[in-house]
Amino acid sequence: MINKTFLLILLVAGIFYSAVSQVPGSLGIKGDPADVSTPTQGAVALVGGGGVPASVFEWMIKKSGGGDVVVLTASASNVYNDLIFDIGGVNSVETLNITSRELADNDSVAGVVRNAEMLFIGGGDQSRYMNNWRNTKLNDAINYLMNVKKVPVGGTSAGCAILTGFYFSGENGSAVSDTVLKNPFHARVTLYNNDFLHPPFLGNAVSDQHYTARKREGRHAVFIARIIHDYGIYPLGVAPDEKTAVCVNEDGMAIVIGEGAAYFIKPTGAPENLQREKPLQWKRKRKALRVYEVKGTLQGNGSVSVKDFNAPNADGGNWQRWWIDKGVLHKEADK
Repeated sequence: MINKTFLLILLVAGIFYSAVSQVPGSLGIKGDPADVSTPTQGAVALVGGGGVPASVFEWMIKKSGGGDVVVLTASASNVYNDLIFDIGGVNSVETLNITSRELADNDSVAGVVRNAEMLFIGGGDQSRYMNNWRNTKLNDAINYLMNVKKVPVGGTSAGCAILTGFYFSGENGSAVSDTVLKNPFHARVTLYNNDFLHPPFLGNAVSDQHYTARKREGRHAVFIARIIHDYGIYPLGVAPDEKTAVCVNEDGMAIVIGEGAAYFIKPTGAPENLQREKPLQWKRKRKALRVYEVKGTLQGNGSVSVKDFNAPNADGGNWQRWWIDKGVLHKEADK
């Protein structure tokens, strides 16, 4: 016969490891539901989708001081609860499924986020994040974590898309490179300027994800060209491959963790021809875009300043030059 004390221990352990939260939108907590406070370091992890290497979470956990982790999603999946908690070193992991502006403006939701020592934004559809989270209490809470409390914040795929000041919303569908290179003003090229999240050092950057797997280099070049045209700003392009992350430290220096590569892109001048229904022409003597490719490792490789993209100080990668001629992207090693 099973001892009653043993049953009580099992019951308490079950509550401890998979507690039910009363917070609206919560998909459950893994770990200790009691709030803790730990010393943290600010950081941003831009993950290219297709899976998150455990070493990216390890990097973030170290900077969290082992506190409470919150995962934000709109896809009703709490898969990250186990993935992150089982790595070890955190007090708890809770996933919030925020699918409406009402939930994003809920005080309890915003409070849980503000109390986090680490935040991760899942993939899905970034237009849902923009439409449901922008200009809400949740929006303010995420910016508070990054810029006041200074905790590690990461995102994959759609979560990565919104972690730069300039971002592609995807609200009219995915932009395909070949299509938008032929017409940079295509309806699917929907770009926004610093009206949502404000990650440190990335206000003048625009990201892209699933980069080489989905051949998104061309559309990313169009995003950069349109930002120059629409806003008069020469942005930095940041683009991790799948299963790869650009991990930015609190000093603005980035390393690349993962199986693929990441690309840091700087325009050298404005496009020669950027018109509606016309192929993009952006040659600049075949040096329109200076591109620094850094191959990732599980321990982290490279050193690139996203604060100012000081090219001579970039380390661990190789230089390329890209240009667009009559709507076709060309690449060449840059010695």
